[in-house]
This record gives sequence, structure tokens and C-alpha cells, in this order.
Amino acid sequence: MKIAICYYSRHQGNTRKVLEAMAGAGETDLIDVTTRQAVRLEGYDCVGFASGIYGFAFHNAVVEFARQYLPQGKPVFFVYTYSGAKGTGAKAVAEVAREKGCPVLGEFACRGFTTFGPFRLVGGISKGHPDARDLENARTFYAEIQKQQVQEQEDESC
Repeated sequence: MKIAICYYSRHQGNTRKVLEAMAGAGETDLIDVTTRQAVRLEGYDCVGFASGIYGFAFHNAVVEFARQYLPQGKPVFFVYTYSGAKGTGAKAVAEVAREKGCPVLGEFACRGFTTFGPFRLVGGISKGHPDARDLENARTFYAEIQKQQVQEQEDESC
């Protein structure tokens, strides 16, 4: 089973840390949405979209990437990190998936350290996150996504 996770992770690299923990368990391609490359998501069994929460929402680069490259009907899942408030979470990218008839397999979120804006004055918030427990929860979530996909493939072949 082949999975792609399309992501944006900059400020502290929290989202990337979570994705690297997930990617260690299976055939997973991490695709940075800021690199200019031709992307063919049709060959993947499912596609994840991941971002830190910027201004209370997924980074717009991820949403636009999904709008441009997500194939019709492709199973999707969402991953995000946040420092204080989840905001709308994956709502914008989930709307793109709904418009394209893509089943949503799940959503994973955890806290992430930030020193953005005024938080810099107090040394940041959500210090130490994502921590070992967050990363283990991410691996568990990802294992469930993989299990769902394997089960679906077995059901289709019967």
C-alpha cells in the first residue's frame, strides 16, 4: 500500500516531526507543497494533508495544493499541529475533499511548540510538543489508516 502525505511545515517543524514518526511505518512519500514539482497523486492508495495551524486554519498552500492535485474519490486523511487553539483545523481542506467526493478516513491533531509573535516574549507556548506521547499517538493513528486501507483493498478483491 502506497500513501502520500502532502504537507506544509515551517516555523518550528512540528508537523514535519509528526509526519516523520508516521512515515517510519510503511511506504509513505512526504511531499512538501512548497516545492515546485509535478505531482501525480493518482498512483497512491490514499493521500494525507498536513499543516500547522496558521491564523487558526490549515496553511493556504496545502488547501490550494489539494484543490489542484487531489484526484476525484481518493481516500484522504488530515494531520495538524497547533500551539494554543485548533481554530477551524482541517475544515478548508476537508471542504476540498468533499467537493471532490473523497472519503475522509480520519484526522489527527496534537499540540506543537511555537514562539510566533507575542509568544516569543514568554519563551513560547506548548513547550516540548510534539512529545514522545504525541508521536506515539500519531503512529497509532497512522497504523489505523493503513489497516483501514488494507481491509478495503481486501474487500475489493473478494
